[in-house]
Amino acid sequence: MITRTRTIVAAIGVAAAVTGTALLGAAGTASAAGTASHATLTVSNGTRYVLINGHRVDFGVPVRDLAWSPDGARAAFIDGSGNLDVAGPDGSGRVVVAKNPGNQNWSHPTWQVTPKDTQIGLPARDNLIFAARDKGVSRLKYISAKSVHGTPKTLSLYGDPGPGGALPQTGNVWPNAAGHYGTSVYANTDTGAVYIRDDYTRQQGGKLTKGSEPALSPDNEEVVFVRSVAGHDHVLVEDLAHGDHIKDLTPHATTDYTEPAWSPDGKTLAVRTSSGTVTLPADGTGHPTKVTSTVGLAAYRP
Repeated sequence: MITRTRTIVAAIGVAAAVTGTALLGAAGTASAAGTASHATLTVSNGTRYVLINGHRVDFGVPVRDLAWSPDGARAAFIDGSGNLDVAGPDGSGRVVVAKNPGNQNWSHPTWQVTPKDTQIGLPARDNLIFAARDKGVSRLKYISAKSVHGTPKTLSLYGDPGPGGALPQTGNVWPNAAGHYGTSVYANTDTGAVYIRDDYTRQQGGKLTKGSEPALSPDNEEVVFVRSVAGHDHVLVEDLAHGDHIKDLTPHATTDYTEPAWSPDGKTLAVRTSSGTVTLPADGTGHPTKVTSTVGLAAYRP
């Protein structure tokens, strides 16, 4: 089952457009290093201010777990009331896509955007997937990004049973979708593992490896994740297209590296540390470089 899932993911992956990166200086100033597409590193930390291109942008409400749409035109996040919101790049035009019913903890929205495929009869999708914890139980939910005060539905998770049996339906957190085909990865707190989900032509899924906080590369061929190694959280990457090889990108870690995020061109990762945000080459050829002292969740705006 897992081999077939990985083969499909590799086959349908489409290379992301090559973009540049605008790095944020430690003092909060922008260091221009982009091409015409100007992919920008942003950091959200639960306050109303989001660091974008070296500037603090006031979104008017607390912003947690911000994620950018694939075209960079919209931001999804969890607001101070625990609702799922969508707003423009400057916080304007904010809409409550789904209102938290109360006593739930919503986290880590991700965009699932796919074009219409007339050949196989699939409609276009513009969804948000996120984790919802209710009474101590976490499940993945989804809703149309165009909803207003909508009601999220539970995301189905199934595939051919593997050596570990059926896919866990609870304990699922940290979803991340990428590419043009709706493929996503997520972590499970009960098994301590990372899973993959594909439902382009039919739903498939399976366990990938031990780890947490996964992120799928723009071409769907690699997944980066966090794993504890020798007392620190390391960032590792698994190659899904070429034999599932796993490489430690932070082998000499003396601090915890967490919450990795891919740049749109798939060449760079932004990673959280206790003292700020660092970037490092996704192929493991370089060392982490601190780009801002702002501590929070990093995301790239295309």
